[in-house]
Amino acid sequence: MSVPRIAILRWQFDLTWSLFDYHLERLEPADFLWEPSAHCWSVRRSSDGSWTPDWADTEPDPIPVPTIGWLTWHIGWWWTVAMDHLQGQTPRQRADVTWPGAGEPTLAWLRALRTEWLRLLDRRTDADLDGIASFPWQGETDYTLLHTIGWVNAELMKNVAEIGQLRLLRAAGERS
Repeated sequence: MSVPRIAILRWQFDLTWSLFDYHLERLEPADFLWEPSAHCWSVRRSSDGSWTPDWADTEPDPIPVPTIGWLTWHIGWWWTVAMDHLQGQTPRQRADVTWPGAGEPTLAWLRALRTEWLRLLDRRTDADLDGIASFPWQGETDYTLLHTIGWVNAELMKNVAEIGQLRLLRAAGERS
């Protein structure tokens, strides 16, 4: 039996999302801005009241430990840009993707991104997967839409594991 490649990618995404949803349902607003170490990246209120993520154009050494807030902003940023590319739109700049805030605003945002992503995936066929993709490999020409969708699944899985671990560490610290 031959399973369409797009179906496998969708299955992989759904599996990753089910793991993510497990943690999303258990996040408390205070989890988002909990700083697990003195050297961390978070999202911080700017003078206009919006949230600004910590950022460096060159990855620092040592790498800062991200907060759940930063990780959820990061997911929203790369996922939004991936969808812009997939739709042939000019990708938004990092500063144009703002974090909505701790708790329900971010949960609703991430769930809306999931809905939009699934809408885009469900319009694709196996034949579409062989087309050249520009994200996240700007300037490279050897990567296809298949690679991009696989990358989204892998990046989401990595971020889900990070969020889950931070949530568990915070909860364990409160109990000790």
